[in-house]
Amino acid sequence: MKQETKKSVAISIGDLNGIGIQLALENHDTVKRLVDPLYCIDKAMLRQAATLLNTAIPDDFEIVAPGAEPFEIRPGRVDAASGAYSFASFAKAVALAEERAVSGICTLPIHKKAWEMAGIAYKGHTDALRDIFNQEAIMMLGCPEMYVALFTEHIPLKEVSRHIDEERLTRFLVDFYRTAHPSSTVAVLGLNPHAGDDGVLGTEERIIQKAIDNATAILKQENPSLSASHSPLFTNPLVPDVAFTPHIRRRYTHYVAMYHDQGLAPLKALHFDESINVSLNLPILRTSVDHGTAFDIAYKGITLNALSYLNAVRYIADSVL
Repeated sequence: MKQETKKSVAISIGDLNGIGIQLALENHDTVKRLVDPLYCIDKAMLRQAATLLNTAIPDDFEIVAPGAEPFEIRPGRVDAASGAYSFASFAKAVALAEERAVSGICTLPIHKKAWEMAGIAYKGHTDALRDIFNQEAIMMLGCPEMYVALFTEHIPLKEVSRHIDEERLTRFLVDFYRTAHPSSTVAVLGLNPHAGDDGVLGTEERIIQKAIDNATAILKQENPSLSASHSPLFTNPLVPDVAFTPHIRRRYTHYVAMYHDQGLAPLKALHFDESINVSLNLPILRTSVDHGTAFDIAYKGITLNALSYLNAVRYIADSVL
């Protein structure tokens, strides 16, 4: 039987003062069995990191230089040079994906403050991808047992309610359904306690319901097979404090949360180690680990939990392009 060709994946190396390069080096043998990895780092920085980690560089560790200035790695430190390098590594990976030189990109963790110090005008990877492609990238996090998409992301809690807009949420739900390919009904969370209790505790759920109805109509109009199905595409706004209880979770694999902590607090309580970050609604496929730079343990000889990283790579390997 003919063996299926492995996908090629560009891996942006993240903040070199953190744990990204250790994850890449320690797990290369496993990753190369899943995909053909291409690491966005130059030879000098790779050698410096490997020396600090007291580890050998695999002979088949394929690299491509991101074109950034080399710098002295300072484990656990937030600095502009490392921020600039991590952004250049990411930009190189994106360029390779745009050129179709790779099937997708996997991003190792960056530090948002380091990007700011380097003068980079983005809060993170997702913001940058929106600007690069001029498309509304959707942030989805999780694992096959439970994925959570965030309608609003990194904004203050006091601003969330005014972002609950019928037109914008309708577009979000349509784009999410088209690109996440859920196999069952999507669970949509309400915003308020008790999902508003029919307006007693808030009226945002009325807007959410209108967006759900709009999105359902649009999706069914463009896809007759959805119209023939008896299963709803989305739930009505669910009461948030019971939406992740065991008997509810058995019904759904995909959730839409109205704000960051509403969706990610339960996700990380349940699936922290294996969870990944996926950017949907883009012309390229991008996944990432669902954790940070871990400056407190970087270059200290501590064995890392690589499950999130390996799952992020595996998502690309298993995807249908």
